[in-house]
Amino acid sequence: MSHSKSYSIFFFLALCVISCSDDPTDSYVDTPTASPLQIPQLFQDLILDPIIPFDNPQTQEGVLLGKKLFFDPILSADNTQACADCHGPNNAFTDSSRFSDGIDGLFGHRNSMPLFNLAWNYEDRFFWDGRAFGLEKQAFEPVTNPIEMHTTWPEVAEKLKQHQEYPQLFKDAFGNTTIDSVLVSKAIAQFERTLISANSKFDKYLLGSATLTAAETNGFNIFMDESKGDCFHCHGSENNPLWTDNKFHNNGLDSNITDRGFGRVTGDPADNGKFKSPSLRNLAFTAPYMHDGRFETLEEVINHYSEGLQNSPTIDPLMKKVSQGGVQLSVQEKADLKAFLLSLSDPDFINNPSFSIP
Repeated sequence: MSHSKSYSIFFFLALCVISCSDDPTDSYVDTPTASPLQIPQLFQDLILDPIIPFDNPQTQEGVLLGKKLFFDPILSADNTQACADCHGPNNAFTDSSRFSDGIDGLFGHRNSMPLFNLAWNYEDRFFWDGRAFGLEKQAFEPVTNPIEMHTTWPEVAEKLKQHQEYPQLFKDAFGNTTIDSVLVSKAIAQFERTLISANSKFDKYLLGSATLTAAETNGFNIFMDESKGDCFHCHGSENNPLWTDNKFHNNGLDSNITDRGFGRVTGDPADNGKFKSPSLRNLAFTAPYMHDGRFETLEEVINHYSEGLQNSPTIDPLMKKVSQGGVQLSVQEKADLKAFLLSLSDPDFINNPSFSIP
């Protein structure tokens, strides 16, 4: 067959494919602009690469869409509540209230977890009890939860399809696909992965551009000392800039466990009362503390580990001094430990315009 004849047949077939479309532009899909995460030097030096699903790469258009969705109350049934209402930038993307209320005025029994450095959660479990596998799935539940946004995904998808801007934004981010819960969650996950906190005073100290006070230095030593604070097993060290192991522990909050936590997810009684170790970053902005927000101040948190531990069948073996009530820190040791913990806070993170209302 001649080259000219081959070309004619190919052109004819291509023309037939295009003519079968109701809209010729449907066959053309712009390629979204790749937008790799801006990984801080400290993270590059100390930890592995971020987790980016192969089917949801970071793009400029995806992040832009995810940010708009994160701050838009359109995801709720009555258009009054956005993700940002329970995960506010000024609070390092958590809630200053102990329990967030939903659109119907109902309250849950957990404090909203802060959102940052989520791309480095190697356990890949999200929420206090680890019930969601992967960041993309983390966005599903709040939309339909009756004590949160209390709507359905088909209703959300329809509102987005009828919106003046969203159809084009979804097309820019994902091509010619139908707007649905999968794409919404992918976009939000892309934005959430950009929420990187890595510029605390302690970060600067590790990079050689800041000096710790005597109290902060002593507090860090207490944090790392197994006979003193003994905090590093669950919350990392200078070699773990996440300041969490992202695992699940019973840290002695209650002798009588009423919230099964991780145990409710796994079905294993040995996991009852276990909750995810939160990052110690940005503690200056994330009060109240613990999965149920029971502690309003860092002093209360430190007192718990010092003399307030409660024994129970599933208490973590790392709570080695539970029989003594805790690690029994002195007043000065508590003050120094607090000073160190506050040095892990990153004011630039909560003031980053890239993370604020669009």
